[in-house]
Amino acid sequence: MPNVSMDLEDLPGVGPTTADKLREAGYATVEGIATASPADLAEAAEIGESSAKKIIKAARELADIGGFKTGVAVLEDRKEVKKLQTLVPEFDALLGGGLETKSISEFYGEFGSGKSQIAHQMAVNAQLPEELGGLHGSCVYIDTENTFRPERIEQMVAGLEIPGYDTPPLMEFLERIHVAKGYTSDHQMLLVDSARDLANEMKDSDYPVRLIIIDSLTAHFRAEYAGRGTLSVRQQKLNRHMYDLAKIAEEYNAVALVTNQVQSNPGVFFGDPTKPIGGNIVGHAAKFRLYLRKSKGGRRIAKLVDSPNLPEGEAAFVVETSGLKP
Repeated sequence: MPNVSMDLEDLPGVGPTTADKLREAGYATVEGIATASPADLAEAAEIGESSAKKIIKAARELADIGGFKTGVAVLEDRKEVKKLQTLVPEFDALLGGGLETKSISEFYGEFGSGKSQIAHQMAVNAQLPEELGGLHGSCVYIDTENTFRPERIEQMVAGLEIPGYDTPPLMEFLERIHVAKGYTSDHQMLLVDSARDLANEMKDSDYPVRLIIIDSLTAHFRAEYAGRGTLSVRQQKLNRHMYDLAKIAEEYNAVALVTNQVQSNPGVFFGDPTKPIGGNIVGHAAKFRLYLRKSKGGRRIAKLVDSPNLPEGEAAFVVETSGLKP
């Protein structure tokens, strides 16, 4: 595993001034530079593209990334991946043990299907000790639709019924959820950069950032880029946004959880006509895609639509005052 505490100044050609410029532009770690594009790095540090290429090459060597690995080495790397549980056994079984760190998980569904409820519950669960299904970490919550409610966190903390676990006071939970409201798509993208800065500041703290939530991912993009004429611009921005989010999740071993709206596909006569916004860009970037829908008796059904290593399947859960329950 690469040593995360390497300084930017360790890179040949990076002096204190260049290092400061890189940090200001969001390139706070050697790993971040190693995975950057030369054009982006050149612009951020105000250097030539050939210099940027040399810095990136040195960063890749120093961070030991960028080359081919054997399957055995990849298996070893996968041991770093942690799982964040919903604490609903059937739901966690569907997810192969919980939501994976270093990946984007997308929950999409109609209004009232439970997307924001899952986001709130995970903001609580992420703070639990690892042996109890949490990640012993803090949460960054980018709220684009004004759905975050501290009162809901209070109810879910009160609803944590874990045998042998002495639940900390509510204020401790709220203290570790860092909320920012996103007002436009550009602002939302900027907040992901701020999330990286916060994750870097907190990486050596008792509760490093282990969960980044965007609720909802596509609302602003959908509103600002209406009509077919703007579709390609929207998709390019969305692609960049997802790429930045995936990089943070990978760099800080965090879960990235995004919620997504749906639209109705009028061409579908049989089966469910709803499909998530964002098309293939979001579909390819999200490693785990879950479709949420309401069912009888207040139940919700989560369907695993896409995953690199898990079979499709469904799990039922209910949303109670005390949170997500079997």
